[in-house]
Amino acid sequence: MLTALEVFTTVVVGVMVGVEFSVAFVMNRIFDALPEDSGQLGRAHGGRMLGAVMPFWYIGSLVLSAVWAVAEWNHSGAGAGLVVTAAGLLIVSVLMSILLLVPINNRGKTWTPENRPADWKEQLNRWDRYHYVRVAVIVAAFACLAAALT
Repeated sequence: MLTALEVFTTVVVGVMVGVEFSVAFVMNRIFDALPEDSGQLGRAHGGRMLGAVMPFWYIGSLVLSAVWAVAEWNHSGAGAGLVVTAAGLLIVSVLMSILLLVPINNRGKTWTPENRPADWKEQLNRWDRYHYVRVAVIVAAFACLAAALT
């Protein structure tokens, strides 16, 4: 049962990392290259769509990692340090999301070319910078979980 938890947790976190990596380095580049207001509208739609799913994914990943850490600690303890580190990094990612990214996303997902603020590009650039850091944090968490599998 522990092996199933380990693999499931690693896959869930790994897929989340893939989605967030794609947002950072693929989708936002595509949106930014679109003509006129299409990119901003695409980001707003992405903010609505992913903004509805990602809270559950982040919290779920954290809960799964915490359960794995407790189970590993009680079972053998060999990989517990890596899993605890991963869970700690996921806590950082959740805090970053709540404190830094979600407020910008909540504004941006309602923007249209008619109602967006004058500094909308600066706000999106700030979101991107925070997101790059968050991606690095969750990649590190994923790496810890993958290493704990061995």
